[in-house]
Amino acid sequence: MAPGLRPGRSGAGGLAAAPGFLRLWTVGGLSNAMRQFEILAAALFTFDLTHSGLAVAVVSACRNLPMLAFGALAGVVSESLDRKAILVAAQAVSAAASASVALLAAAGVARPWELAAAALVSGTMWSTEGATRRRMLGETLPPALVARGFAFDSLTNAAVRMLGPLSAGVAFQTLGLAGAYAISATCYGVATLLALGVAHRQTPTRLRLARVPRDLAEGFGYARAHPVIAGVLGVTIAMNIFGFSYIALVAPIAERHFAVPAALVGVLAASEPVGALIAGSWLTRRGAPFSGRLLMVGGTLLFLTTVALLGRMPVFALACLVMVPGGFGTASFSAMQTALIATHAPAEIRSRLFGLLTVCIGCGPLGILAMGVLGHLIGDRAALDVMAGVGMVVVLLLGRRWRRREGAIVPAPPPRTGDALARGTNPG
Repeated sequence: MAPGLRPGRSGAGGLAAAPGFLRLWTVGGLSNAMRQFEILAAALFTFDLTHSGLAVAVVSACRNLPMLAFGALAGVVSESLDRKAILVAAQAVSAAASASVALLAAAGVARPWELAAAALVSGTMWSTEGATRRRMLGETLPPALVARGFAFDSLTNAAVRMLGPLSAGVAFQTLGLAGAYAISATCYGVATLLALGVAHRQTPTRLRLARVPRDLAEGFGYARAHPVIAGVLGVTIAMNIFGFSYIALVAPIAERHFAVPAALVGVLAASEPVGALIAGSWLTRRGAPFSGRLLMVGGTLLFLTTVALLGRMPVFALACLVMVPGGFGTASFSAMQTALIATHAPAEIRSRLFGLLTVCIGCGPLGILAMGVLGHLIGDRAALDVMAGVGMVVVLLLGRRWRRREGAIVPAPPPRTGDALARGTNPG
């Protein structure tokens, strides 16, 4: 049981009573909100300046590209270095990157490539999220509350994914790029102060750079041998490449096909999170009604279906409405994505597996770029059809393989060369 949590407490009261949970939850809410906020603000600025959906896709891809490059390394490093220090540094550097864009915009010299550079910096900091804040969040809770705690965190992410684009559209239309990024820098600054106040204890271990490749290989080997973790990682890759990449075409579709102002672009971007908020609230109160596999695979298929329908809606209101049930799917996917790894992975390798999860999420820019190229070649609506259709086939095949493997293969034991006993230390 987490220290300081009284026996018998469950639900929201139990989560709030866990030491450090509320601070870590708030830091995640603020930083994720500003991530969504900046993605849309940068997309609106880039599209207004270039009128190119491909340019929007490139700038948007820069936000998640570092997760693909550095996610696994962040997982290894966070097992040795102080996770709280990494978390604080991530928020502070992101605040500085946003402030630099605000200053450039205020001077009237901001260009899309500078927004892309700032997105790369912030994205590099975000690549530590799974291995630091989310792992720390799980460590504050007793086992009985871990799944519910991550469902609540996913519920919060759904809320900020709704509020972030809504507020970004309004802020960009009324305050311009400089005002929008000034808001973002301020929120990151608040997150930095909150992270500084997190009480976190971690047994320090020595970071051996020579061991990094072997540690990465051990994490990958364990994930490949464990049917649940392998399934989670596979579906995560598919969801990020074929599903979440739709965000690259939200601004072009809203402005080009529906001719709506910037503030209403945010409404379309926020429609899916509305559904995720409803479903996430239900999952937080009631718990998972089905197995993690069914929730992840079924949720992904539901979301991909709504992405395919998005481009076929004749009017803007229907386009927004059709994305709401897609949010039911993303909520199911997100709640299980972290909870399954947190509950199936041994502590001594957990950060590495969260790092691998970050890499899988980091595959999203490949989908964003593909979506942008397809939109340029065959049109925005056809691009949504192609990506969603291919995604459905891939997820169905992954789900079938996951079902066959689950329960048929004995999970691999934690790697002895990297665990606490072999090193003679206490796991951090």
